Amino acid sequence: MAVLAESGSNPDVDLLYDINGLAKDAPQWFDRVMEYVGEYGILLGMVLLVLWCWWAGRRRGGEDAASSVAALVWAPLAAALAVLVNVPIRGFVERPRPFRTHEGLEVLVSGKTDYSFVSDHATITMALAAGLFVANRKFGLIGIVLALLEGFCRVYMGVHYPTDVIGGFALGTAVALLLSPLAMALLTPVMKAVETSSKGAWIVRARGVERGTSVIPGARQEAAASERDLAA
Repeated sequence: MAVLAESGSNPDVDLLYDINGLAKDAPQWFDRVMEYVGEYGILLGMVLLVLWCWWAGRRRGGEDAASSVAALVWAPLAAALAVLVNVPIRGFVERPRPFRTHEGLEVLVSGKTDYSFVSDHATITMALAAGLFVANRKFGLIGIVLALLEGFCRVYMGVHYPTDVIGGFALGTAVALLLSPLAMALLTPVMKAVETSSKGAWIVRARGVERGTSVIPGARQEAAASERDLAA
């Protein structure tokens, strides 16, 4: 398959050199930080963000608690599915890593021997962000910002072209959102069944949070007592 942006002057290669050139001018300690953040840190941050959203949602409760948890379950499943979809895409395009076809790049991570298009890191982070957005808009926007930062890091590190990252964003978003209706139709009834069970209800809502409401019984009783005191 013809390789994308292997040679010649084009915006993809020019932007690659512009962003990766920042690594040459940056202090070594900063490059080491970017290496860790781009390779592991943001992925870990996305996982923690999903867990944070789940923790906050189960404490809030509400009638849509089961569907929110279902969306959070779908987020990592969508990321895994998107990576599987990327396997034949990489084999079909067969685009080498940019440092294999372009000289003068500052490569922060060695040992990358697989193909470049599309970026798995960009795919995973954007799929997680899209799944988060379905569950909670605020957390989803934070996830999108982290995914964009991941894409920047991959180009900064010299291991991907900008179009590798854009392709990963498109793939992750497409898998997460296009298959979301089907996933929610399958996962939401499961989460509702879990919510009504005696042992698994904690997965959907925190203890003390009533089903279908975000009010904690103890807090409601205190509020009622306060109203009675005011009335007296």
